[in-house]
Amino acid sequence: MAFPKSCFFLLLQLSAAAAAAAAAAAVVPSFDFKEATIAGIQSAFDEGRLTSVQLVHDYLEQISSYNPRLRAVVELNPDALSDAARADRRRLSGLAVGPLDGVPILLKDNMCTLGRLNTTAGSLALLGSVVPREAAVAILLRRAGAVILGKASMSEWSAFRSVSLPAGWCARSGQGRNPYSADSTPCGSSSGPAIGVAANMAAAALGTEVDGSILCPAGESSVVGIKPTVGLVSRAGILIVSERLEAVGPIARTVADAVVVLDAIVGSDPLAADRTADEVAAAKFIPAGGYRQFLKADGLRGKRVGILRRPFFVYAKRSVEGAAFDRHFRTIRAKGAILVDNLQIENLEVILNAMKSGESADLLAEFKLSINSYLSKLVSSSVRSLADVIAFNKQHIAEERMEFGQNIFLAAENTSGLREAEKMAMEEMARLSAEGLEKVMVENRLDAVVFPEARASPVLAIGGYPGITVPAGYRSSGEPFGICFGGLKGSEPNLIEIAYAFEQATRVRKRPAIM
Repeated sequence: MAFPKSCFFLLLQLSAAAAAAAAAAAVVPSFDFKEATIAGIQSAFDEGRLTSVQLVHDYLEQISSYNPRLRAVVELNPDALSDAARADRRRLSGLAVGPLDGVPILLKDNMCTLGRLNTTAGSLALLGSVVPREAAVAILLRRAGAVILGKASMSEWSAFRSVSLPAGWCARSGQGRNPYSADSTPCGSSSGPAIGVAANMAAAALGTEVDGSILCPAGESSVVGIKPTVGLVSRAGILIVSERLEAVGPIARTVADAVVVLDAIVGSDPLAADRTADEVAAAKFIPAGGYRQFLKADGLRGKRVGILRRPFFVYAKRSVEGAAFDRHFRTIRAKGAILVDNLQIENLEVILNAMKSGESADLLAEFKLSINSYLSKLVSSSVRSLADVIAFNKQHIAEERMEFGQNIFLAAENTSGLREAEKMAMEEMARLSAEGLEKVMVENRLDAVVFPEARASPVLAIGGYPGITVPAGYRSSGEPFGICFGGLKGSEPNLIEIAYAFEQATRVRKRPAIM
């Protein structure tokens, strides 16, 4: 596959930005930014061993070295260095605004930003379009002092263009690569945020998920991903698939770092007078004092954790994954949790089929409504509807790799709004959710259920439930895999306690060998 032109221009931009950063960076003692935590970064800031400008410079050099191979970043923020310099001035003046002040973060390329950064969902059709506002999460990150480093790559159109579209591929950057194994899947659609964080291209990143798009990429890149309860984080200013099921969440190298970012982005849209119905419903779940209070090393003690053994934890004898999960279950029990084993969701196959490939009637209709609404509100754009995007792809066969097709696009375009059939499908999904995970958790008085990360998402997606993926191990080929703790709506405090305690007890993550 030819190297995308957009990546060539990105490399030019990287070289210029790195040179500017080198000239602008203050002379400070050496700080090893690789694998650095947000708390470690803030300590180095406070001790004068690091400036935000120097940290941006370090990440730019890392991107310059590894992005041509991994393709995790589609575009850098030309204002990142000046934003970092402002953070340094705030700190010197004693006006730092919190634990994210001066910390560089990547945004998935479906999150709107004003200024000189594009927002394209990975598609060439939106290159040069102008958005009317910033995403709510971008506004909140800026208020927290974070430096938006750039846009991360993604499965184009959140993998909703075609069932044949490879995970992690988009026209703007090409095929994203797993940093642990180039031949392994990076998973999608928030592939770039996970790759970038795993490869130490940023301190953290934001992704979006309907069905697995945060949890799976995080697990496959040996990082932490939090999919919050739907509505806990605003989707305003983001090109989404489904308002009913879409969640926005952090990806980081540690649970603590992910939780710091989560604290900064929860809540309703700061620009809107009215909140969406799910934001109103989720607001009651946000705890006074934030989520960092639940980072407890003994967070597993007394928790009831269910194991959905079949079909999720069925592995060949002596398999690396099977042995790792058995070891982890022993650790969870040793740390004081009560394991409730061999649980089953009675309607599991129906749930899995309902979410399969995103082809259910309700999702197709919701996607068309969502994308048409987004495109119609752009200040300027060469495409104004899903039909325009379909036509654009037909006119750019080579650049958009049309051998992958656009069958989901075509199916969505053939829908006519949320009619009776789509509403019945939504009602069926709600019923399946209530009779599925919710029933199992209530009947067994569970605080969480545990899954392998790659298999958990449909069970959580169908009810808008939260989950946290934590690194769990590495296959014999070196590919990572994760473990996911999931729960009912609003169960983030329990999930954070469990995930953090598990992480502290196991400490599985290791940096990619290429670094």
